[in-house]
Order: sequence, then structure tokens, then C-alpha cells
Amino acid sequence: MPPPPPPPPPNVSDKSNIGGSQSGRVRSMGIPLNLGLHVITVVLRMRVIQRSMQCKKGPFKNTDKSQTTLGWKMEGGSGGGGLVPISFSVEACRQALTEMIIVDELPFRFVEGEGFRKFMLVVCPKWVGIPSRWTIAKDCFNLFISEKIKLKSALRGQRISLTTDTWTSVQNLNYMCLTAHFIDDDWKLHKRILSFSLVENHKGDTLGKGIELCLHDWGRPKILAITLDNASSNNGAISYLKKKTKYRRDTVLEHEFLHVRCCAHILNLIVREGLKEYEESIAKVRGVVKYVKSSPQRWDTFKKCVALEEIKCKSHVCLDVPTRWNSTYLMLERAGKFRKAFDRLEEEDMCFLSSIGDDDDDDDEGDVVTRRKSKKLGPPNASDWDKVRLFEKFLALFHDATLRFSGGEYVTCNTFFSELVNIKNAINIECEEGSPMVGLMASNMKRKFEKYWENMDNQNMLLYVGIVLDPRYKMRYLDFGLRKMYAYDQSKIIDMSWKVKNAFIRMYEAYIQNEEGSSPQRTSSPREDASPSTTQSTNRHAALMAQFKQELQSEDSLESRSEVDRYLAEKCEDEGDNFDLLNWWKVNSVRYRILSKVARDVLAIPVSTVASESTFSTAGRVLDPFRSSLNPMMVEALICAQNWLRSSSTPISLRTLMDEVEEFEKQIDMGM
Repeated sequence: MPPPPPPPPPNVSDKSNIGGSQSGRVRSMGIPLNLGLHVITVVLRMRVIQRSMQCKKGPFKNTDKSQTTLGWKMEGGSGGGGLVPISFSVEACRQALTEMIIVDELPFRFVEGEGFRKFMLVVCPKWVGIPSRWTIAKDCFNLFISEKIKLKSALRGQRISLTTDTWTSVQNLNYMCLTAHFIDDDWKLHKRILSFSLVENHKGDTLGKGIELCLHDWGRPKILAITLDNASSNNGAISYLKKKTKYRRDTVLEHEFLHVRCCAHILNLIVREGLKEYEESIAKVRGVVKYVKSSPQRWDTFKKCVALEEIKCKSHVCLDVPTRWNSTYLMLERAGKFRKAFDRLEEEDMCFLSSIGDDDDDDDEGDVVTRRKSKKLGPPNASDWDKVRLFEKFLALFHDATLRFSGGEYVTCNTFFSELVNIKNAINIECEEGSPMVGLMASNMKRKFEKYWENMDNQNMLLYVGIVLDPRYKMRYLDFGLRKMYAYDQSKIIDMSWKVKNAFIRMYEAYIQNEEGSSPQRTSSPREDASPSTTQSTNRHAALMAQFKQELQSEDSLESRSEVDRYLAEKCEDEGDNFDLLNWWKVNSVRYRILSKVARDVLAIPVSTVASESTFSTAGRVLDPFRSSLNPMMVEALICAQNWLRSSSTPISLRTLMDEVEEFEKQIDMGM
């Protein structure tokens, strides 16, 4: 019989984990026990250190610099770049993820989605600690705080203009948006949302307190003007701010030019006043457009009618918002192109004639919308379509003016007066020479126009100064435009021209006083300051040179005080397609040292509140029915941070600010 197999070595196990069984395995391999235990201890310590690095303050601070990979780094926003070595950084990953959540308006639960985690496992397998939705929410708020600190530093010492508006969310809460507009040292126009905060109601004092608290939170930056719509509560807000004496040193000329009325809103009231007389015809067009867009079956039938009539048009019919005349113009303009298709639809669809009713209407100020008793109007007839065609031609001018007033990427203050002249002339021509239908519309518009834009006492003169600060027009175009508008009243032309020029000069003088207050040594008279002992100095050459330098400073001072005269006396610049207004002032800021500062602040004034109103579209997506439980502070953080991140492609020039910071640091060092 064969001998029994030898017994297995003691403490040998199939387990692979590090433990007591490993020491037996070490012995079986012939390794000394002490050396084997030392190796095991080192391995255990390394694992403990690795786990502690992942757990300590989360994975946010973990960066692996031991190995790099080639990656593509973008340069600016042009799409160019190159391959650079990149080391893995959990901090950079979380920063990019946080920005993606904010910019793309993604829900916080997105980071816990199965698909996203699988995607990240393939793209970045090193990132094993993807944050939860609670962690990413904290990261979003922390990013908002850090970006706010940066923006607050950029606004220090910068004079800004504001726009504000209010909005009611699906939470039935009132929010107020406050947006800052300014031109930086590099003559780039910027707009930044400063606040998207809760307000109790829409009363004037409440809005005024909200603006005051926001400005205090931002370090009370210097302000020039606030643009608001024409609601009566906004007048109360301005009155509240003017009562605060501390704002006297934050504004210019005792806040005389603080209030700017939204030109787009006034234009909306003017046009809607003209459309009142033909409300029924417009309601008929609105009815047929609403009918064909109410179901896929009706839309398919309408498209067949378009094909049968061989209408070649890339755009489609659109439904308007009755309180926004601009959308009504687009509805009429597009519907008129499909007139034959609508006529054929009466034959193709038996329900077409019986299904078209009246629509909602609103009051003349656009504040209250009431519903009238529905009545069947039927489709528009030939007379209605003829009216639409006439309206389309006349309203195109107002449509273009609204688009120019609503621009956010370019200066709008210099466009106000030229659009005012075009609108006034068009209304006068239609009143005198137009067809009876358009003439009646123009007469109604003229009354509304005179209510808001005829009385100079109710207008902000800086909107007229904006055209003077455009080197293509200056006072020459202002006088020309006034003659076109008021050819029948010479005294009014002279009076308005004087008021605009007077406001222009007073703004310039206010800025000179501000300069002299900041550097009093430049205002001293050289003859009074000359010391008698200087002329008796042994070094006569040095004394003469000192007097010569004082005389040069005196001439420079006199020259700077006549900047307005020199600017207005020079010929106007040629108006070309490539003319850049801000670049012109950037180049000529050396020649007009004080006047360029006036231009930089005045040209930044927006003539409409569209910048704040457009924020409500973002707010509507952030506060959708599925995210209506978001805290108001988190809502503000998401909306403001998105605006700041999207605007970061055009960085704010901080030359002046950095100079001040460096000087401040030098003073601190000397004091210490």
C-alpha cells in the first residue's frame, strides 16, 4: 500500500486577503517571518493612507500628478488649441461638472443617473468618487459665492447703470431681477445680473428697498441711471431711492438723471393704441392661426392647402402674445403670406368656419388682462386681409425700432433719438397723407407718442446726450432731427437743443469736479503757487524749468476744460458699416480724457429692460413644475452663476482696479 500523502503546511489557505493566513504562506515560500511581516505592514499602511486621502474632505482635493496624459486644450473661444500634458484632478472634474449643471440648467439628480455614471466610468475611470446630488448642490452654491466675490472686486470703483423688473414664479412667489450694465477699461460692454431675489409685493417702496439692499450687499457701487418699465409702482421705487440721502454721493448731479423709462415698453403702448381700432380684424387672424396650430390633424390639412396653392415660404405661421405687439406684428406678417392657404382651408375643412371665436384682450396699459364674452367672428374676409397688408408695411418701422432698443450686446443709448425721429416722421406722414385706415391708426399713435415723448420735462436728458456722444452725429444731427420733428415750432427746437447741450455740459463739469476732488494738486494756479524764493535760487535754470512745467500744466488744464468745445467743433466721423463706437472712444480717450469718462458711463445706459426680462425665461426653466421646491437662495445662485459663467468669455478689464489695489498694498506695507 502506498504511503499516505504528507500533511499540508500549517496556516496555508486559499484566501488572498492580507491577514494571518499570509504569514503561513510567507513561511512556506521560505521568506523569513520578520521580513514578511514588515512587507505586510507596509502594504496595509499604504492602503490605509490611500483610503484616508479619498475620504478626507471628500475626493475634491485629490490630484494625481504622478502620470499625465495628452489632452486638447482650447485657446479662447475660437476653437483653436493644442495638445498639452494634463494630470488627473478630481478638483478640476468637480469644477467642470458644477459648471455644466449650472450652464446647461440640469437637475441635481442628473449626477446620480445610471447613464451618467456609466458614461463617466468609460470617460474617466480614475474618478471613483462622483458626488451625490446633495454634494453637487453645495458645489453650485459655493461656485456662486466665489464668482460673486470676483465680480464684486471688478465693480469696485466702476460706475454702473441698472435695469430691473419683477416676475411671479410657479411657486407663486415674487422675484425681482437687478442687472448691471457698464463699459470696462478696455471699452467692452458688459451686463451682469446682480440679484434675483424675493420681494413681498410689487409696491414702489418694496421695490425701492429691494434695490437698496442689493446695492448695499454689493458694496454700494456708483450708479448713473436705473431703467424701468412704465408701471406706476416703479415711479414709487425711484422716489424711495431719491429720498435716501446717502445716494447723493453715489449718483451724478443729485440723481437728476436717475430714472430712465423703458423705450420698448412705451413703444409697445403706442403701437397697441393704434391697433385698437382694428382689434376685430386682428382677432380674426389670430383665430385662424390658433385653429391650424391647435392639433396635428389641422396642421397637416393646412400644409396640404399650402402645397396646393404652391406657396413658397420657409417660415410658418406663429401665434402672438396679445400684450406684446411685436409678436402681433410677426403673426400678421407671416399670416398674410398664407392668405390663399387659409381661403382654401374653408373648403377643405368643414369645422373651420364654425370653430373660430374671439380671443383674450387686455387694457391699454398692458397691466391687466380681461376675458371678454366669446363670440364667433369667423375667418378674416378680403377687407380684413387688406388691412393686415397695410398694417404690415406701417408696423415694420416700429418692429425694427423695438429690436434696436432691445439689443443687449451693443450700445443702445445712441440709437434712441434717431429712432424717435423716424417714428415721429412716419406718424406725421401717415396722419397727413396715408390711407383712411392707416391714418386713423397713426392719429391714435400720435396721441400716445405726445403723452410720453413730447414733454421734455418727463424725459431723461441722457438719452439725448447719447446721440451727441456719437462722433458720427453730435449736436449737428440733434438739431437736424429736431427740425424734422418740430418744423412748425422754431421756439421748441431752440429750447430742446439748449436743454440737451446744457445737460451735456453739466455732466462734463460734474466729472471735472470729481477729478479735481480726487487730485487737488492739478487745480492749483501756477502763478499763485510760485514761491518768491524760487526766483532767488542760486540754481536759476532749475527755477525757470519749474515755472515752465507749471505753465505746461496750466495749459493742459485749460485744454481739458475745453474738451466739449473741441469735440463739438470737429467734423463728424463718416458713417460706415464697420464703424465701432466704443473703439473710437477707446482710441480718442487720450485726447478727451474727461469727456471719454462721460461717454463710457452714458453710453452704457440701456434704453429698455429687456436684459432683466430675458432672465425670466431662464428662471422659468430653472423653476419648472418639477423643481418648484427649490429654495429662493438656490434659485438666485443658479441664475446669477449661469449669467456670470456665460459672460466669462469676455473678461472684465481690471487695469484701473489693479492699479488701485497695488497702491493700496504699498500704503499698507509703508504703514506696517
